[in-house]
Amino acid sequence: MSYEWGPHVIVPSETLRSFSGRTQLRESLDDDLLRKDLDSIGLSGPVVRILNPWYVRKVGDQTWIKVGESSDRSSNFPVSWDTTAFSSGSYEVLGLMHVFVKEGDHERVIARQNIVEVEVKN
Repeated sequence: MSYEWGPHVIVPSETLRSFSGRTQLRESLDDDLLRKDLDSIGLSGPVVRILNPWYVRKVGDQTWIKVGESSDRSSNFPVSWDTTAFSSGSYEVLGLMHVFVKEGDHERVIARQNIVEVEVKN
């Protein structure tokens, strides 16, 4: 059974989806559900790191452009996105969360993604 631990994009709020200029992309996760999901797939070791790279692409395009990455969990993995480098239109924002788990002498990594559609208005 898979648990919906995240990532949950909050870009920069649950309702704001129109951007102009600099904005901060943020993402959250549910620790309890993450642990349940790790246990269900047999990963019982401690989480040693979480890394969240951010990507954007114009709706309809195939190629993602990396905006940045963050491991700052206490601030919801923030990355600043300057939309002035992009033409106005509909975009998809991808948060790709990597969770690193220590298992004996090895690190195992699981990943989840979340994509939201936003409007850039420059």
